[in-house]
Amino acid sequence: MGRRKRPMHQLVGSLSKKQKKHLKEFGEQHPFYDKVSGREETTEICELSENSDHSSAESDGESEAEQVSVYHKLLATFKTVPDADSEEDDENESEEGDESDEEETGSEESQEGEDGDHTVGEEDENDVQDREEAKDTAKQMLGQEQPDGADTSSDPKHGASEEFTDVKHESEFSLETNFVDEESGDYNADERESSSSVMVSEDPFKQHINKELEEKEIENISARSKSTIHMKWPTLGQLVFSSSLQQPRTFKPDKEADLKQLHLHKTLESTWPKVNSQFLSTLTKQNKDPFTLLQKELFCIMNRYTDLFYPERTALGNGEEVRHAYCLHALNHVLKANAQVLSNNAKRRDQKATVDNDDFRDQGLTRPKVLIVVPFRESALRVVQIFISLLESGRKKQIDVSNKKRFKGEYGFDPDERPPNLKRPEDYEAVFAGNIDDHFRIGVAILQRSMRLYAPFYSSDIIIASPLGLRTIIGAQGEKKRDFDFLSSIEILIIDEADVYLMQNWEHTLHLMNHLNLLPSESHGVDFSRVRMQNLNNLSKYYRQTLLFSALQDPQINSIFNKNCFNYRGQVAVRNVPSIGSISRVVVQLPHVFRRLEAESSISVIDARFQFFIDKVLPEYRDAIMSHTLIYIPSYFDYVRLRNYFKKEELNFTHICEYTKIPDIVRARHFFLKGEKQFLVFTERFHFYKRYLIKGIRNLIFYELPTYPHFYSEVCNMLMARASGEEATWTCTILYSKYDAQKLAAVVGVDRAAQMLQSEKNVHLFVTGENE
Repeated sequence: MGRRKRPMHQLVGSLSKKQKKHLKEFGEQHPFYDKVSGREETTEICELSENSDHSSAESDGESEAEQVSVYHKLLATFKTVPDADSEEDDENESEEGDESDEEETGSEESQEGEDGDHTVGEEDENDVQDREEAKDTAKQMLGQEQPDGADTSSDPKHGASEEFTDVKHESEFSLETNFVDEESGDYNADERESSSSVMVSEDPFKQHINKELEEKEIENISARSKSTIHMKWPTLGQLVFSSSLQQPRTFKPDKEADLKQLHLHKTLESTWPKVNSQFLSTLTKQNKDPFTLLQKELFCIMNRYTDLFYPERTALGNGEEVRHAYCLHALNHVLKANAQVLSNNAKRRDQKATVDNDDFRDQGLTRPKVLIVVPFRESALRVVQIFISLLESGRKKQIDVSNKKRFKGEYGFDPDERPPNLKRPEDYEAVFAGNIDDHFRIGVAILQRSMRLYAPFYSSDIIIASPLGLRTIIGAQGEKKRDFDFLSSIEILIIDEADVYLMQNWEHTLHLMNHLNLLPSESHGVDFSRVRMQNLNNLSKYYRQTLLFSALQDPQINSIFNKNCFNYRGQVAVRNVPSIGSISRVVVQLPHVFRRLEAESSISVIDARFQFFIDKVLPEYRDAIMSHTLIYIPSYFDYVRLRNYFKKEELNFTHICEYTKIPDIVRARHFFLKGEKQFLVFTERFHFYKRYLIKGIRNLIFYELPTYPHFYSEVCNMLMARASGEEATWTCTILYSKYDAQKLAAVVGVDRAAQMLQSEKNVHLFVTGENE
């Protein structure tokens, strides 16, 4: 009461240009912490009523002014006094209404609007005007009622013209200034937990985050000294469970899935059975089991907070089952974490200021908790739709979803845009359904009964993005505009459809993994008294759960799971071996000659394969009688190398890759069909994205085994497209090494692959077709 306060114009003047701009545009304190006074201000949390903009009573005016923080007073200087400059800025931004500066929003990358440069350049000229506004607003905040219509936070000209300037919703979705809502599931969950200490101690979420790692345990995890056991489950099959802390113990999924025993958030207990009913069989519904057999076993592993690698996720088969399962787990984690923060907010408000703040450490260094990496916008659309269904099913009133219309417009797909006569395999249709743009990122904030799409990353609970979308904001070393602090406290990482990233750019995925759970370069307005000790001690990577889903096992995907996952809870990988390979689906009569090459390491095998090809294989096909030869190359780098060699040797060839323009593709296919070009060099990525039928193939060379096993049978069956009595002269040659063991097993089967790798012979022959 007797404390002298600094004049408001001095407080505004002490802000940097960047802080003023962020405060004015976004109406929130983070990601830049505004330290406006020379000494630390004590943090006080106030619960504001709906009519908090007006004084509740004149007698309380002075005491209320004491409780309002300096930050909110500064915010009011921009919020309550509109000026000509801000209106001019808003008009300039109306053309780019949904776009914002990449560095400060952290959402989907777009072209920068004109407002960013204009605002920074005008700050010095407007300092005097800002100070005058601060004086007037300070008088209003200290006792005078604001005039009707002074608050422009909901004015379309002020809020809708910028992507993240919705000040009203910003306060609604702030974890720091909200409390448990008694009508929401958060309140019920907190009430239920407080009533039973046994249930709290058994909750996997509580057990996971409350574990304190000792220094010796951290050394064991870093040293990769793991103990491993093998398990066999009814649906998942062969599992490998490894742990660094202790000898792993065998565990089995529950025969009957009781949602209460799974410790789901109360909201999800009621909504999950309805949302998941589309996947349940009649027998399962009769048994009142809310999970399919696959989902039950997957969620059992997820709910233990162990890492999981499931390499049998297919877009055509179980893809949506898997997606629903991990969405349930991610949303359950977020709702519990937010409920804990809101509950502690209420406890801090009710208790005295002398209480020990260590009892309320419930947050990370930044707010984002879950990162979901998906390849296309359609996948992100489905994830958000599942979240909405899980939050509102069973409710009489739908939840409030901000920016839903814009989201559907940007992530949806118009069926009329699809070519009417396009015929492709079923698996292609499933993978490339909907909007297949691969450059996007979006933040999702969830609080009680509301969801906010396009939330700033530092105000988001969940981030959904593609590897390319994250790569463009993470940037590279030396770039000025780069940001990856929002990845510092990721607690659950979900990488879905990882096999598709092999066809996009795998380097983006590796770049992402190298920037996870690093200490942030700035504080971003965090209250360090609420941050968990493992985050402060830079141990968050040991608490991060990684869920990896793929359609196949590949050495590069395996490498991420083995080298970039440090979860102290251990790792579970599904390791089923294919007993029957894709060669069994080849319907043409064709001899398959597998030729093994020797290499000392996985790095030297690249040069060894090229040398083996030009020395041993290519001379056999140089003769004119061996025309119509298709060379299938999985790696783009090998394709460039071979193409340059063919040009140097002046061979009669043409080539097609994923970057080839349509007219060039048409000419190449025509020349190859007519025999005007002897060789067609053909990349796997082109086949993945186009699935064109190449006619006129008589001789087939697999420079390396395909990444996708079914591509082998598809390409072999292309010989049937132009059969004209020349079937007896067809040939197929495949190069492989011991480092291609997984790919070889997927093509010929695990038993034959083992024999081929261990045999003293380097050449093996298989014949497919009717007369096999």
